[in-house]
Amino acid sequence: MRFVYFILLMANITYAQEAIHNYGNLKVHDSEPLGLHLNLINNGNFDDNTGLVGLYGYEKSITISGAFSPIFFDLEIDADYGVKLETPIHISNNCNFISGDIITTKNQSEIYQNFTEQAFYLGENQVSKIDGYAAMTNKEHFTFPVGNQNKLRPLTISSAAINIFTKCAYFNENYKTSSTLTHNFESFNDNSNYLKISEKEFWHLESIMPSTITLTWDKESNIELLVDYISDLKVVGWSKSKNKWINLGNTSVNGSVDSGFLTSEVFTPDDFVIITIGGNNEKLQAFEQLELGNYFLTPNNDGKNDFLVIEGIEHSKNNSLQIFDRNGLMVYSKANYKNEFNGISNNNTTIAKKSGLPSGVYFYIITLHDLQQKHQGYLYLTAR
Repeated sequence: MRFVYFILLMANITYAQEAIHNYGNLKVHDSEPLGLHLNLINNGNFDDNTGLVGLYGYEKSITISGAFSPIFFDLEIDADYGVKLETPIHISNNCNFISGDIITTKNQSEIYQNFTEQAFYLGENQVSKIDGYAAMTNKEHFTFPVGNQNKLRPLTISSAAINIFTKCAYFNENYKTSSTLTHNFESFNDNSNYLKISEKEFWHLESIMPSTITLTWDKESNIELLVDYISDLKVVGWSKSKNKWINLGNTSVNGSVDSGFLTSEVFTPDDFVIITIGGNNEKLQAFEQLELGNYFLTPNNDGKNDFLVIEGIEHSKNNSLQIFDRNGLMVYSKANYKNEFNGISNNNTTIAKKSGLPSGVYFYIITLHDLQQKHQGYLYLTAR
């Protein structure tokens, strides 16, 4: 719904330079929606709302600024030229994206749109999302509706417990030549773990809680430059302590070279400067392709064939294992595999996580980075 009016509910509001200044107490009730077509300067209380506020700008952008952060109950965004934030804003119920981005500076994360405990959003799309920092408060799972210009590139976080506060932004640029990052990335470390790193995009994620994340890609990500097969994609992060790229794993990957999503293993986001998508650096790895013998797995805790024990795995601690079912769906993946697979899937997209796989024939690929070898074979699983 587009409003062509606005309702002023409290006094101490003035107009200057095409802006609404709130110096007192402003409240929107559920029966009295407020439609704003002007900039909002909030230097008073605007945090006890129970109704809808619409931001409508069809000729130029709208700016929200001021000494105090407004808390919107329901917020609707229909502003073709975007809504620029110079102060954080908070959503306590729902944000409806129609047209136009919420825009924040990416040079710092102090300005953001925050979704509080019960808040959610609808309608996010290529032309209406958060181009800058999105935040969430007191949530365990959340998908940040972030992107850049006409590109929606959400990141999903699933944490081990409730996150008190988490922030995320997407950057559609090369991390080495980024105009927004101040961190010095030493390019010679890119190759330290035989990783090939995307130079098209990255995310910055702030969270102290151990979590898994799901990244997305599109046609412009040029995934084909990273891997020959999307199953070899992995989430990677630049470690603050080790000052190099770290493989954060691949527990699930779905899609094609043109679009898809990829889920990491558990890690702590605050340990990393940025996160992006990586692959195998084939220029460094001239893999020898070897066939291993077939394995039989009967995980019934009788001490015999309970785990998939790969011959020679101890000679290459830097390795990765992938297991696929007969339909080509990946049911298990693990970086730095240590012979712990016992028929339990760790891929939510094919079977419930931590559930036992059904009996049958599975195909596996084990990559031994230290030995520059890639082994493949079949696994015959008899369910317990």
